Amino acid sequence: MKVVVCIKQVPDTKGGVKFNPDGTLDRAAMMTIMNPDDKAGLEAALRLKDEYGAEVTVLTMGLPKAKDVLLEAVAMGADKGVLVTDRVLGGADTWATSQTLAGALRNMEYDLIITGRQAIDGDTAQVGPQISEHLHIPVISYAQNLKIEGDSVIVERQYDDRYHVLKAKMPCLITALAELNEPRYMTPGGIFEACTNDEKFTTWGRADLKDVEDSNLGLKGSPTQIAKASDKVRKGAGEKVTLDPAEAVDYIAGKLKEKHVI
Repeated sequence: MKVVVCIKQVPDTKGGVKFNPDGTLDRAAMMTIMNPDDKAGLEAALRLKDEYGAEVTVLTMGLPKAKDVLLEAVAMGADKGVLVTDRVLGGADTWATSQTLAGALRNMEYDLIITGRQAIDGDTAQVGPQISEHLHIPVISYAQNLKIEGDSVIVERQYDDRYHVLKAKMPCLITALAELNEPRYMTPGGIFEACTNDEKFTTWGRADLKDVEDSNLGLKGSPTQIAKASDKVRKGAGEKVTLDPAEAVDYIAGKLKEKHVI
């Protein structure tokens, strides 16, 4: 079984975010982590490797420093990593990103593709399903559990206060929730393996993408237009009052009535 996991290097929002003049994220200037949903998807793939001997390849698109998440993934147990990086791919929205990843995946063998449900720097949940459309394979999103049965994958798909059980023949694409599992840590042996075996990593550029038009790539190929972008708005100190308990109750109740809460 061959499993490809699409992972993304995203800003560590605890340290704040920075923007370019055109409104896109200045990724080179920020601390980064592996996207949490993607890490859960990677763990699911590694468990398939443990159980069935699956070959796990991780795929990411980004700046050259995005290789860091590939190193982390291999240190966790993935077999190899592919980085897609090229200046013409910069500024991509979900449409251009999914086109890029699909173009890379057309060069790869896979039975199962796993992506995160969504990335914390966009929260759109669009890229995984878009990839499946480009590749003409079935997709099951919001996976909270999965198992393999013959040539099919069976997924518990989260839905409000319950879940659906869906079955699809492979090749298939799954989008994983962070709640799917608890990702493992890197191991010392895994870190050594990742840092000393360059043959485990491949870098592709625009020329390596298969069946993708230039008009669908990068900022120019992105139909999403950013009107305004900013860091999180910091709240003011608010109104402070010093009252005894009885007065405080009346004060709070009055404010709630004023706001039509009660």
